Amino acid sequence: MTANYNAKLRSLRDGSLEPQDFSHLDHIGVAYEAIAHHDFFEALCIIADGLRDLACRANAPRKFNATVTFAFMSLIAERMKADDHENPAAFIRHNADLTTKSVLAPWYSDERLSSEFARSVPLLPDNLGSKG
Repeated sequence: MTANYNAKLRSLRDGSLEPQDFSHLDHIGVAYEAIAHHDFFEALCIIADGLRDLACRANAPRKFNATVTFAFMSLIAERMKADDHENPAAFIRHNADLTTKSVLAPWYSDERLSSEFARSVPLLPDNLGSKG
């Protein structure tokens, strides 16, 4: 069964989404829908606000990471602009590398991504030019 990412986006926005009902694939699908229907920065705010609220309601506010959120939203938006996909499920199938945090490794060290600073401020990459 295919997830209804539009419905999950609405639930994320209105605060009715339950943390246990939101997988990493859902993060990608919901981000896709937000970007597809909103300007990038509006979509980023919607997702960031929703994820922060979701983490707080799960009694895990430290799970929210501004750097990871910004980086994933940027990657998803870039890939959406580079290639057409008929829906979020097709996008996820064609971008399977987004299903792991290791997709950020060419740009970010683990130390930078897991820092307290990264949780509150979208940090710029620290691995530019070191991989290649």
